[in-house]
Amino acid sequence: MKKLLALLLALVMLFALVACSSSEKKTEEAASDEITVAGIVFQDDQFMNMLTKGYVDAANDAGVKILTDNTNNDQAKETELINTYLSQGVKGLAISPLNGDASVAALKAADEQGMKIALTNINLSDADFIVAGYTSDDFNNCYLVGKEAAEIIKEKFGDQKLNIAIVQFKSLLPDNSGNRVKGYFAALDEAGIQYDIVADQDAWLQDTALETASGILTAHPEVNVIITVNDGGTIGSVMAVQNAGLSDQILVFGHDGSDQISSMILDDNCPLQAVVAQDPYGQGYKSMTALINAIKGGDYSATKGKCEFLDGIVLSCRDKDAVNAWRVDNGFTEIK
Repeated sequence: MKKLLALLLALVMLFALVACSSSEKKTEEAASDEITVAGIVFQDDQFMNMLTKGYVDAANDAGVKILTDNTNNDQAKETELINTYLSQGVKGLAISPLNGDASVAALKAADEQGMKIALTNINLSDADFIVAGYTSDDFNNCYLVGKEAAEIIKEKFGDQKLNIAIVQFKSLLPDNSGNRVKGYFAALDEAGIQYDIVADQDAWLQDTALETASGILTAHPEVNVIITVNDGGTIGSVMAVQNAGLSDQILVFGHDGSDQISSMILDDNCPLQAVVAQDPYGQGYKSMTALINAIKGGDYSATKGKCEFLDGIVLSCRDKDAVNAWRVDNGFTEIK
């Protein structure tokens, strides 16, 4: 009997050890199968913050670990981050690249080493290697808001010939910035607006745009209209006009939608008249979702090598109900 009990006890202990070993093996396998992805942007502004939020929310919804970073407009840092993520075993990268040419080499190399790539905020012609891409049509978006600008300009200035200042970011991203400016002026030309461009300068961050626009107003007191083509340039230019006490004389037209920008449009005393709101959150969420699907072995043949345009929405002081509706849709409080 004692021998039988000892044998049974030994068998129980053996089964326990086997179960424990099996459990540890499954845990190790699960850890090895954990997916880590990364999301990179190139600037610290409201647009890029919303883009990053889209990355993060998509990864969280998929139960995937995500790392995020900002290159701060530094091409060398972008390449360094890509290589760092490769060395860390990151499975996929969603990125808003700094440059359509300079960034491609590093991204292609990462793809060749097994990291899957999704793009945001850029339309690359040579992008066969990406699993998906989501961006805005810069020309068309600004053409749409340019048509609204033409109507508002006519209401205020009639047939008067205007003096227009441009605040853009052509030295940072010449294609994006240039297409946005072209879209605006294509609409103004089509509407028969007469104008002279008296200043055209770069400033894409709020603080530098405030300084730049203030300088323009000092050098060119004849300015009637400022056209800006990103969120920092828009906010800084609006503040410059307000600081100069010229809100009732100068119209500002801009780009991007945010809590701050939409609240400016709703303010009757603010010079900001209209913008086109992109969908940075949607770009981030869709690109990260497509990336994770590809990493998990899902079919991505429909999006491979393609950049899809997400439509922008014109926010105008002439339709404040629509501006408030946009605010509510984007998680902001309605402003009465």
